Amino acid sequence: EGKGLEKLDELLAEEAAAGREAAFDFAFVDADKPNYVKYHEQLLQLVRVGGHIVYDNTLWAGTVALPPDTPLSDLDRRFSVAIRDLNSRLAADPRIDVCQLAIADGITICRRLV
Repeated sequence: EGKGLEKLDELLAEEAAAGREAAFDFAFVDADKPNYVKYHEQLLQLVRVGGHIVYDNTLWAGTVALPPDTPLSDLDRRFSVAIRDLNSRLAADPRIDVCQLAIADGITICRRLV
């Protein structure tokens, strides 16, 4: 796991110290999958209304659509559970519009509404 969440915390602190909020137009997330929901919450504070957050690997080789008892490697199981949770949360989040593209390993585009 990288230090993406820590960097976003730093950006949030810098923006707050400068008296700015939601200064970014675009964010692309290809990071540690179990923390995608945390990235989402942080990025909603950094991306302006009308801006976009794009998540990579949101279909995880199709494993997110498989029945829960499907045999998978530990990594695939952990990641598919985390991404399934993210997809459910994004679909129910009234702060964004969501478009999921079934290309490659899945790309989800979120446009901030409020």
